[in-house]
Amino acid sequence: MSRLPFLAAAFLAVFLLLTAARGHADTTSLLIGSSILMFACCLASAAHLLGVRAALRFAVIGVVVGWFAEQMGASYGWFFGRYTYTEVLGPRIGQVPFIIPLMWFALSYVAYVTANLIVWQAPVDGPEGLGHALVMSLLAAMIVTAYDLGADPYMVYTLKAWIMTKTDGWWFGETLEGFFGWAFVSFVIVSLFRMTLRKRAPVAALPVQKWHALVPLAIYGGSMVFQMFKGSPVETRTVALFAMGIPLLCALCGWWRWSGGTGVGADARAGVAA
Repeated sequence: MSRLPFLAAAFLAVFLLLTAARGHADTTSLLIGSSILMFACCLASAAHLLGVRAALRFAVIGVVVGWFAEQMGASYGWFFGRYTYTEVLGPRIGQVPFIIPLMWFALSYVAYVTANLIVWQAPVDGPEGLGHALVMSLLAAMIVTAYDLGADPYMVYTLKAWIMTKTDGWWFGETLEGFFGWAFVSFVIVSLFRMTLRKRAPVAALPVQKWHALVPLAIYGGSMVFQMFKGSPVETRTVALFAMGIPLLCALCGWWRWSGGTGVGADARAGVAA
């Protein structure tokens, strides 16, 4: 248990290295490896900041809901429009590459922490009413979808990780339905997790130093930098800078206030020690 912060940092370092390596040759092995490390990093970070039980609940919700949504999408065109996965992303569970549900948890967790830092200047918030939970879940869903604005065209047209039935959409051939699906599924994942926190705030497994809360932000930032340099079509590189950079910068400002103890109820709301 005492090694959770160091595990998260180690997983983060290797994830960033593999992400950089993807810039030279984006192979199936690198995609699978970086995705697994992203999941492991987020799980270790969540176990630290939220406590082990809450982290496992979050992971189960993210993986199960993510797999179900993708399976229904690949089979019936639900949520995202009709598409078919290729072999680029590796082995599948049903019609869904096994790394995809892992990514749903990882991105949802990163967005959960980012949203909390933006609004509450703390990485984790406390018990909440229904309205608060829904609004915060919507913010997290928008943060996840901002990532997809650049990731989706790259995965479709450069890596050919999946084939869309409709290619005449407004976003470089992508339809708006796909982005609605990303926002909806991530909203469901985060809101279901938040429902489990309504009566009891998460409690950190270990005391939290300020750099520990930077781990999820580093994952989001590393993904943003990759899109800025490798995004395709090239217009998405500028989109990534602003779509992902704005929430990332706001979250960093919130982190700075929390670490300085000036955030509104930061320590009490987060349930952690700065």
